[in-house]
Formats: sequence, C-alpha cells, structure tokens
Amino acid sequence: MATRALHTVRQARPGSARADVPLASVLADHPPASDSLGLYIHVPFCAKRCHYCSFNTAPLDESAMVRYLAALERELDLLGDLEWAPRVRVETVFFGGGTPSLLDPEALAAILVRLRRRFGVAADAETTVECNPESVTRTKLEAYRAAGVNRLSLGVQSLDDGILPRLGRLHDRRGARLAFEASRDAGFSNVSVDLMYGLPGLDLEGWSRTVDAVLDWQPDHLSAYGLTLDAGSLWGAAGVGGLPPEETVVEQYWQLTRVAAERGFEHYEVSNYARPGFRSRHNQIYWRAAEYLAAGPGACGFVGGVRYANVRATPRYCETLEEGRLPLDTFEELTPGQRSAERLFLGLRTADGVPAPWLEARRQGDASLRRTLAAWRDARLLAEGDDRVRLTEAGFLLSDALFIELL
Repeated sequence: MATRALHTVRQARPGSARADVPLASVLADHPPASDSLGLYIHVPFCAKRCHYCSFNTAPLDESAMVRYLAALERELDLLGDLEWAPRVRVETVFFGGGTPSLLDPEALAAILVRLRRRFGVAADAETTVECNPESVTRTKLEAYRAAGVNRLSLGVQSLDDGILPRLGRLHDRRGARLAFEASRDAGFSNVSVDLMYGLPGLDLEGWSRTVDAVLDWQPDHLSAYGLTLDAGSLWGAAGVGGLPPEETVVEQYWQLTRVAAERGFEHYEVSNYARPGFRSRHNQIYWRAAEYLAAGPGACGFVGGVRYANVRATPRYCETLEEGRLPLDTFEELTPGQRSAERLFLGLRTADGVPAPWLEARRQGDASLRRTLAAWRDARLLAEGDDRVRLTEAGFLLSDALFIELL
C-alpha cells in the first residue's frame, strides 16, 4: 500500500445495488459523460499486511496471482466490449494495492498490452505503479519503464529504523534510499514518495530528519498522511500505544508544509506536494470529481453518474470473471445534489479551490451555513479571490472537520 488519499476516495463504498437493476447492465446503461477517463487497477497482494492498513489486500500466493492475472485480463476484455468503450480514451492508469510492484514485469506488460488492445490509450498517458522499496530493483524498474510505466509512487512511510518494523514494513532506511536511487537509475523522471506522520514513537525531531532526508533525494512529488486508526486495520481493532499528542502531530504537519515550500514544492492538495509540473494527473481526476473506470478486486469507479464497486474477495472476483460476468458488487446512482456536494468538498481539498458560485449556491437560503462560512473566513481557514474559494494552509489542516460542517 502506498497512496492513502487515493484509496480514501476510490474505496468509498457505494450503496447497495437495487434489486430491480441487473448488475451486469449497470456500466452498459450508464455511459460516461466524458470521452476521457482514468483507470484504476487494484493489485491486492502483499508479502505482509502493514499494521495500519485497512485496504483490500490478500496474502501473496503464486497460484492466486496467476488466477488473478487471468481474471484481470477478462475484466479488461469485458469493459472493452461495452458499447461506449470505443469512443473513450484512457488518460491515466494507476496500479494501486496491495503491492503492485510484486507484479513481474512480464505480467505488468501483458496488462498494459491488453488495455491498449481494448481501449484507446493516450500517447502521453500518465501510468503510475505503487512500489514498496523491498520489492523493486533497477532491473525490474527498467522493465516497467519499457512496458510503458512513466511514474512511480514509492511507499517509504518512514526512515526511522526503530519505527518501520513496528509499522509492519519490510524495508529499512537504507533500502528506501536504494529503491529511490534505483528508480532514477532506471530512467524515471517522475517519482513520488509517500510518508506518514503522527506515528507511534515519532517526535518532531525525528519527523524533521525524515522530511529533510527525503527531500534531499529530490523527488518530484511527495504525499504525506497523518496516521488514522481505520476500521479493518490491526491497529484499528487492537489499538496501538505510543501515539504522539495532537499538538505534536499538528507541529509535524506545519514542519512539512514549511520545509516543502522552502524546497520549491507547491502544496496543491491536502496531503500532496509537487514540484511545478509534477502534480499527479490521476489523483486530480478524483479531486475534480471526474470519471474513471476501475478493475481488480474491491476497486471502485465512477462513470455516467454511477459510483460502483467490484467484489472485494479475490477468489470471488476471479470466479465471477471465470463465469463471464463483470465483477460488480454494489453501485449507487448519485443525485444532482450529491454530485454538487462531492464536487464542492473534493475541489476544496485542492489549492485551486472551487468557483465561488458553487459555494454561493449551497449557502443560499441556509443561514446556518452562511454563519459557518463567515466563521471560517474570520479564522483565516477560507480565502476568496479571483472568483474562487480556497482553503488556506490552516484550513487544509482542519479540512475533515470543516467538510462535516459543510455537508
């Protein structure tokens, strides 16, 4: 697992499927409004599940991997057979997990070949693979690049050799640095690094050392997420000791924002920083409430006003495709009000913000919301200008609580 913010959006669970609507017809009957789509491919396998992870994962097993790869190719074929598929172009591809870098280069190349056979794929499509440091080598990454991968997301999380084993990670500080160097040696000019703050045993000094060291590598993009004890994770169920106090977590957030800005990174989304020109194109599909297909067990997509989710269990995902059916499990048709609300709060996650009329339309006739927004402005959490509304850096820090008030 690497990119937490992506999973938060893409694995929001749709509502239950309506009994009067056949699952097989959902995607066929809801063609995308746009001719440009993203594609998320979920690779569930992990050599070891991290203690904070609540995502859809499966133990690494060679026979299960072989079955999964065959099922994934069938899914791409079935998606490509949809009547509207020939008119759309795939602009971004994101391999998430799980640990996608457990894929052999030949298997990854075969997936991309099958995708290009069934869909129009943009010549400059951003194609990202999430990688764990211990599962990559220069040779593997060179093969990924030859297959068409042009962006890596490296799940480092920490450079503290006392903290990494406690997280359940399989690499150490040196291994993380060597993995980054391997990505550059393999020719990748677009590499993102994932970090986590608020970890047990992590003080401000330790966090500062990690941030400085990673930025010294000169990555092109940085994602940083505060630890959350989500349901479904080991720590969410059993708890964990040694968590830093809230004020320390806040200090860690501000330390990162200051240092990243000094190093030339723009804080373009709540949890994401990029050098100019290196924003994640795929992530921005989510934050702009645009459309994307999904493939793989538990993957969620959004097309034609419908949010849908595949079956989560990898064996059942494979079985469904072996029976010749798309593995949809649940879906939800969003109302215009839901679409409007999602565009608003997802847009406010970004430094670009949202058009002022979007927020104005929402506060019309709602005296309580008008008072809330006035309080945000007074507290310098919200800024307005150029006919757009944006959260400030302080607003980003409190964004989850703010969105609850907004919705």
